[in-house]
Formats: sequence, structure tokens, C-alpha cells
Amino acid sequence: MARKISFLLALSFPILLSAQYYPSKTDWERKAPGELNISEDAVNDAIQFALDNEYSGPKDLRLAILEGFSREPYHKLQGPTKKRGGPAGMILKNGYVIAEWGDIKRVDMTFSVTKSYLSTTAGLALDDGLIGSVKDKVDQYVWDGTFEGNHNSKITWEHLLQQTSDWSGALFGLYDWADRPSREGDFDKWRYRELKEPGTSYKYNDVRVNVLSYSLLNVWRRPLPQVLKERIMDPIGASTTWRWYGYEDTWMNIDGQKMQVVSGGGHHGGGVFISTEDHARFGLLFSRKGKWNERQLISEKWTDMIQTPASAYESYGYMWWLNKGPRSWDELPDHLFYAAGFGGNFIVIDQEKDLVIVTRWLEPSKIGELVSKVYEGL
Repeated sequence: MARKISFLLALSFPILLSAQYYPSKTDWERKAPGELNISEDAVNDAIQFALDNEYSGPKDLRLAILEGFSREPYHKLQGPTKKRGGPAGMILKNGYVIAEWGDIKRVDMTFSVTKSYLSTTAGLALDDGLIGSVKDKVDQYVWDGTFEGNHNSKITWEHLLQQTSDWSGALFGLYDWADRPSREGDFDKWRYRELKEPGTSYKYNDVRVNVLSYSLLNVWRRPLPQVLKERIMDPIGASTTWRWYGYEDTWMNIDGQKMQVVSGGGHHGGGVFISTEDHARFGLLFSRKGKWNERQLISEKWTDMIQTPASAYESYGYMWWLNKGPRSWDELPDHLFYAAGFGGNFIVIDQEKDLVIVTRWLEPSKIGELVSKVYEGL
């Protein structure tokens, strides 16, 4: 009998060793950094740094948006906005909260961090077989003219995800060329520019991101916020307070029902409005390669694919930033990846160390320093 018990213990011991902590919907365990062999002084220094380097733009985000994009032709607010709070953030190690600052339950705009949520709905579509491959041309799925023409018909899902499509046209009255135009030239030069072969040139462009959202809505035939809620946010225990908005006129009829094309950021207002705490849960899911407790919510394959550098710009993956190429942070691991948004909103992920850093309203140029301060304590 004793020999049998020893054998059973031997079988169960590796399982106990591999168990990972996940917060429940209502409880999230806190640990002092020292309990996980992390320098408390380094963590406190990082927190103080975040508090001392608040984003310098207006707290009235209507003004911040209009000022930030004032040189764009026809730019205006078309979706909801919200006055922001002060600096806030969380640091997770092995799933435990080892640091937090500010109001982590406050719901705020998160701007282009939304793109990483949008990317997730693309990954779920791939997992479900709604999209066969990211190499597929999008006009095989969206046949209404959005991808007509010699240029646009070459665009694949990967081109849209990596912002290398150079899609040309207008979506809901917004022109691709009017989004972040070159500092040189004028309307005619911008409007009649030479198109770049899809995949050969990177440009951050919210109109094209919204084309991806539009295309995914055509594939899912369900509002993307519902897909995200049911497949990701509810299973990870996110609150009921987050919202995902489009613009006033971005509605379409699918199967006799009006559905909104949600935006991939807050460029004209809209995007995901969410708390720091819900961001942290989302970050933990990707730190754990798509797994939450015993459920694989999104495939591990997808969590690898999002880290595929664009051939035209090594710093960008599938709507996640990579710590590679021209935007890499000095002396920090190149396997880091992160979501980033206007006004200093970030979710930084290190899968190897099971580390997540969420920070809100940090002066954007200071993010590398903040992350470095955390790593000094590891």
C-alpha cells in the first residue's frame, strides 16, 4: 500500500509544480515583491517614476485628440470621448499583483491599445476557421467593393494586421490619405500618391485599421464587442464596465440587423474604454499564451503569430508592438511585446518571466525607462 501511495504522489507532484495562479472574478491575490524574489526598492522606484511622469496632454481628451491630430485634413470627433484620470498601473508576476498605483478600477479611453483587442478577434476567427489563413486575400471574404481594383485586391489579412496593406480608399467618409499625411506636400500630393505594393511598406493608419474591423464584422456577422466579451473578457473574469465604440455613422446592415463597425482606436473618439484591472487580466491571458485556468481561450499558435515582425517594419507584429527593430528599448529582452495607445497607455508582456506591466497616462517617451526600472529588480 505504501508503495502505491508513493507512486501516486510521484505522478501528482509534477502537476502540483506546474500549477499556475489565476485570479478569480472577485479576488486577486497580492504578494510583496520580495516574496517572489523581486527588489521592493526597484518596484517602488518604478511606481514613483510613473507617478512623476504623467502624460502632459490635457485631461479633457476631446482637446488632446483635436490638438494631437490637428494637421489632418477633415479631422473631427465622430465617436465618444471621456475625460481621463490620473496615472494608474499594475505589475503582475506569476499572476500575482506585486504593485499597483492610482485608481485601477476607473474606466478610461485606451486609444490604440484597442488594436490589440481587435487583433484578438482576428485570432479567434482564424481559430474557428472563419478565416482560412492570414495569407488569404481579403477580397475572398469581403466582396462589396472595399477590396476592388488592382491594388486593393492584393491585400491579405496579414497585410491589414501588420499595417503594410497601403489600402487606398474611403471608409464611412474617412480617406486613407488624410490619416497622418506626410509633412511634405499638399492635398494633391497626398491624394494622388504612388501606391506601395502590399507588404512592402509600413504605415500606421487608423482608416486601414478600421477597414480590418469592417472586414472582421463581415466575417463574424456578429458585433465584435460581443465576440470579445463571450470568448475572452467573461472567461478571464473581466468586469462589466468596459465598452467598445465605433463612430456615429459606422453602422451596417448584416442579416437584417444594424451592427456598428467598432474603431481600432480613439483617433476620432471611440475605441475600447476600460479599467487598468481589466487590461491586466487581458495581459495575463497573453502572458500565459492564451490559456486561462484549464481553458485555451485563444490558441497558443495565435499568441506566437502576433509576434511575427512585419518584413517592412520589424518593430510591429499583428497589432502588437515588438521589442525589436528601430523602436526597441535598449538593454531589455527582445522577446517583450506590448500594446500601446495615445496618451501613454501600455500593456507590456514578458511570457518567459510571466510578467505583465500595465500603465496608464504615462508620458509616452518614458515607457522604456519605466520598464527598465522594473527589470532592475528582477
